[in-house]
Order: sequence, then C-alpha cells, then structure tokens
Amino acid sequence: MSFKITVQPSGHSFDVQPGQSVLDGALNAGIVLPYSCRNGTCSSCRGKVLEGDYDAGRAPEQLLSQQDRDAGFTLFCQAKPASDMVIESHEIRMASDIQIRKMPSRVAALEKVRDDVMIVRLQMPTSEPFRYYPGQYLEFILKDGSRRSYSMATPPREDNQVELHIRHMPGGVFTDHVFGAGATAMKEREILRVEAPLGSFFLREDSTAPMVFLASGTGFAPIKALIERLRQTGSRREIALYWGGRRPRDLYQSELAEQWAADMPNLRFIPVVSDAQPEDGWTGRTGFVHQAVLQDLPDLSGWQVYACGAPAMVESARRDFVEQAGLDPEAYFADAFTSLADVK
Repeated sequence: MSFKITVQPSGHSFDVQPGQSVLDGALNAGIVLPYSCRNGTCSSCRGKVLEGDYDAGRAPEQLLSQQDRDAGFTLFCQAKPASDMVIESHEIRMASDIQIRKMPSRVAALEKVRDDVMIVRLQMPTSEPFRYYPGQYLEFILKDGSRRSYSMATPPREDNQVELHIRHMPGGVFTDHVFGAGATAMKEREILRVEAPLGSFFLREDSTAPMVFLASGTGFAPIKALIERLRQTGSRREIALYWGGRRPRDLYQSELAEQWAADMPNLRFIPVVSDAQPEDGWTGRTGFVHQAVLQDLPDLSGWQVYACGAPAMVESARRDFVEQAGLDPEAYFADAFTSLADVK
C-alpha cells in the first residue's frame, strides 16, 4: 500500500511506496525537493511535516535541534511515511533536458595537485549532451552497489568532460583506489559507472543579489563550477569568496582564486586558515571560515549564500548567518560534502 504525500504550498502530490523515503518518492515522481547527500549526513532536505505519521530515522536527532524537531521539521531523505502526509517544502524547478541517469564514464586524466588531493577528469558518453547545473554532483556506483558522491567542478562542456576534486581518506575503499600505486591504482581509460546529475545545489540565476561563496577543503569544487559559470555569462553580481582549510596547503587552487580576483572587479577572495603552523609562514586570516564572513559582513540581509564543505561547517554557517547576521533562511543554499564517508 502506497502513501500519498502532498506538498505545500504548491499542492502537488506523489505516492511513496512502503519503506521508501519521502525524498526518493518525490524524485521518482519528478518533483525535486531540496536535497544533497540523500543519506542523512547533511540537512539540505530539511522540511516540515504538517500532517501524518512517519518514521524519522536517527539522523534528525544528530543534525536538527530539539526546537526544530518539536516544530515538526525532519529530513525528507530519511523520513519514511506510515500514513498519508502533508509536508511543507519548496520545490525546485529543473530544466526539462536535465535528466538523472546511470551511465558509464571513462577516466580521461589524473592530476595530483596535493599529496591528498587528486583532480580526476571523466569523459561522459558523447552520444548526447551531458546536461547539468554547475554545482550538482555525481555518484560512482561501486561493484558492491555502494556509492561515493563528488561534486562536478566545471560547468557543462561541449566535449562532455567533467572535473572532480577528490581528497584521500586513508583506508577508504574508493579513495585508496584513486590514490593507490601499482596494480590497485586508478588508471587513465578506466571505466566507472556513475549516476548523474544529482543535488539541488546550483546558482539561482534569476537573482541579482550579492553572493557569499563559502567553501572548506575540497568543497571548493562546486564553488569553482559556479564561478566559472558566472564568468561565462559575464555576470556583474558582487561575489565574496571565502575558502577555508586547516593549513595553507589545503587551499590547493588558491592561485586560481587569486587570478579570478585579479580578473573580476566584482569578486573578492578571502582565504582563511584555522591551524597554521610556524613553518607555514601564514600571514593571512585565521580561525573558522564562516566566522570570517560574519566579521566582514555582519549584515547579510539581502545576500545569498552558497556553502559547500564539511557538514559541521555548513550547519554552523546556516545557523549563525540566520541568527546573527539576518540572512533570509531561503537565501542559504548548501551542499554538505559527504564523500568523507568512504569507508570499508
């Protein structure tokens, strides 16, 4: 027996099968609710239940405040209906030619830019254009059926190549393969199965609001795709790019960001390092990257924020920007980087 889910304020409805999450049911019906990880490690799919019973799973207790849970908020990627439901969530309109599909991909190039960061370029099938929004991600489907998610670091290209920034997680099944040596190492021309494009993290191009781009570590990848899209379109929107890492070397493409700032009068680049050591010779900003935003921009009303990185950073920024700087909650777009879950 399926359950009917009605979305407010749109009034659209869809069916969810027993054991299926609200989010998966919506996506299967072509209704795109905000989402990122799909596995309960971020809160991009946070929404409110107005009516109905459901199993929330354990993730909301870890990611949502007691106040939010008491008010009816949950994570739709984890919520499994036990009755018909009425929910409150904004729907995202996607272009009709952007379709999620499974397909083979071929490793076109590997470039190690730091000891623990590899840029992987994939060749997608050339039989038809690979359409996606800059900022979306793909999932590798491993032989055992498990998945690993990585954001695409470039806008769509005519040759259907995409770029990924992959950080090594020692002991991780997938990243040990990417960074391996000898027979176990990933090699050019290797074929990998993927599903793409996924996620609701992409530029809202119908706005002229100034933007904060906030990244930590390899969360820079989708931010890079957004900025390259803005460069393509000649956008003049004000951009403040904040990129944080523990050590200066974690800002593995800082020279590129500095070049953007030199070329684009509407873009400022603020690198932030949280754990610089004397041998680093770091003289720039220090501390938590989202706190640097608050120091520079204590009033974020009228701004949009695009944040990508570790879930803790993404959630701290969401809370503090809204509570302390007056950011409109609907103007915060986030992608919590979940590829850290590369476990055996």
